[in-house]
Amino acid sequence: MDLFVTTAWAQDAGAAPGGAWMQLLPLVLIFVVFYFLLIRPQTKRAKEHKEMVGKLQSGDEVVTTGGLLGRITEVGDNFIALEVASGVVIKVQRFQVAQLMPKGTIKGG
Repeated sequence: MDLFVTTAWAQDAGAAPGGAWMQLLPLVLIFVVFYFLLIRPQTKRAKEHKEMVGKLQSGDEVVTTGGLLGRITEVGDNFIALEVASGVVIKVQRFQVAQLMPKGTIKGG
């Protein structure tokens, strides 16, 4: 069969210019961009939220992640008692507090 078809031998592949580091450079750059645009701000926000939740005390006016506005009447380890209206108190998980509002936000209290 070698009479009609000649054997083709593969040539050596040339080395990529710059070597292996140049091939990894785009991957490293993508990771750096993701770190500064996504990972770092998210961890900073999580740290600030954890500090805010740790400093909650009775009398603070807060907004929960569900949108409830109320005044804290009792603080426990995992739950807080939140007065949302006169005489209406509900229990909410501490980490569901989204924002600490300035004093006097709730009128008539």
